[in-house]
Amino acid sequence: MSIPLAEVWHPSYRVSMTAKDLARQIIVISAFCFMIVAAMVGTGLFGGTPVQALQDGALDQDGSYLAPARPAFSIWTVIYVGLLAYTVWQALPRQRGSERQRALGYLIAGTMVLNGLWLVTAQFGSLALTVLAIIVLLALLGVTFSRTVIEPADGWADRLLVDGVTGLHLGWVTLATVANVTAWLTSIGPPEWEASADLWGVVVLIAVAVIGLGIEIASRWRLGPALALAWGLVWLAVGRLEGEPHSTAIGVTAIVVAAVILGTALIGTAARELTSVRNAEV
Repeated sequence: MSIPLAEVWHPSYRVSMTAKDLARQIIVISAFCFMIVAAMVGTGLFGGTPVQALQDGALDQDGSYLAPARPAFSIWTVIYVGLLAYTVWQALPRQRGSERQRALGYLIAGTMVLNGLWLVTAQFGSLALTVLAIIVLLALLGVTFSRTVIEPADGWADRLLVDGVTGLHLGWVTLATVANVTAWLTSIGPPEWEASADLWGVVVLIAVAVIGLGIEIASRWRLGPALALAWGLVWLAVGRLEGEPHSTAIGVTAIVVAAVILGTALIGTAARELTSVRNAEV
């Protein structure tokens, strides 16, 4: 619904919008602080159980056939630093009245809250609850990332801190969801399931490839999700080829899928930029 011009210029309306924008900025800051505190609690920094030992080790690198090796989880540092930079940047006065921040600020805040809640759930809840938590987080990240495509970025900082960080977050949580669900199914399934682990692992990784390519096409070949997915898949391959449980089939498939996802994203990005240059020259 369009707002009447008189209402736009009315002083009370301007004060109301400024108050709402300031509230949004404060909520984003609060969400980031909650995520960090929850991460400290969830990772055992305050005396709890370390992440790799949570849920009887089900979430560790050897907890299932689709769990990445431990170094893969260092991507959380990049994501958290990116979210910190976004939180500071969006709090600047010039971002207060940004229409893009009005559309995305609360969504990004929601992803940070759910991010922290997953770790708290892993520390104090059940493995089944972690599956529910990460699926909800993945869904909200999908909605948020789709909004970044609909709402064009304004400058390189906007593209990096909103589109880039959200893309990395989405890509990694996509693979983390697969690992989380697999860990849960492994914990409740009979030992006989292991006989077909290679087959189902390969099938799931093919599905990951389809999902990754779908995200790339829908986002017009943005690199963030592809980078995070490829990173996780490479470390998944390392876990299966060099660690336990061992699976050559899953390890090799993970490498192929990582190459397809990242290679396609790079080619698509190059083609998009080339098209933009040609259109600018016309």
